[in-house]
Amino acid sequence: MNLEKVVFGFFIVLAATLNFGFFIGDIDRPELHHIYELFAAIVVNLIATTLKFGDRTQIGAIHLATSLVADLQLIAAAVTWGFAVHVMHLGMTPEITASVVSLSGGALFANVVSVIFLIAETLMMRR
Repeated sequence: MNLEKVVFGFFIVLAATLNFGFFIGDIDRPELHHIYELFAAIVVNLIATTLKFGDRTQIGAIHLATSLVADLQLIAAAVTWGFAVHVMHLGMTPEITASVVSLSGGALFANVVSVIFLIAETLMMRR
């Protein structure tokens, strides 16, 4: 068993599951979407992105691209949240919450694509 592949797969799947945990729930109810879960999703996605920099294959390039998209979407969600709460002093209204959750939904889609490519890459490996 290759420990590097295990760690790589672990962070890809963990990024997707944390993002899913934040995303799930009514889109406009802020009490169902916790800020620390969004923070954890961002941190794990950034770790997964750094792990993808070493792969020079075509699938590696797709992995990196999906990870960068997820990072961008999650950071945009956090900025939206922070701007609404700390700059505009609006709090987490249903509209703001819907925007944040929608952005995390885009990141979730990118994470799912990355997991699908991980599975495809694993199935294509020959012993």
